[in-house]
Amino acid sequence: MLSNQSKYAIRGVLYLAIHGSEINKLGSKEVGEKINVPIPFLAKTFQHLSRKNLISSSKGPKGGFYLDEDQLFGNLMTIIESLDGKDTFNSCYIGLPKCSDDNPCAIHNLAGPLRNQLVETLNNKTIAEFAKDTKNGRSHIF
Repeated sequence: MLSNQSKYAIRGVLYLAIHGSEINKLGSKEVGEKINVPIPFLAKTFQHLSRKNLISSSKGPKGGFYLDEDQLFGNLMTIIESLDGKDTFNSCYIGLPKCSDDNPCAIHNLAGPLRNQLVETLNNKTIAEFAKDTKNGRSHIF
């Protein structure tokens, strides 16, 4: 359902939320190595997210990426939509071109509530909350 770019972005952003700050900016190389994702791809993704003001960056010898206070209280859905588009969660799970409540596929009625719960959580839980779960060992990103 999610592109590799979104998957890598989520892992990278959560790593930034846990380990980075305005004082401790992190390079895409360091993050990519830690979370085991392709560094050039992550660098391009971070640049995109920075241009959209979803993460912060600064150039120079002490430059890198980090999340400011507002960005920490953003949500992962905004990041996914920035990379994959707003219709990411609207496609049919088994790939049918027409699938809806009125014209359901074989698993639509099973997948619908799960999709709705996922979308709600991605919209309402903050990056800081996801990062806290990871930091406390309730989840992992690598």
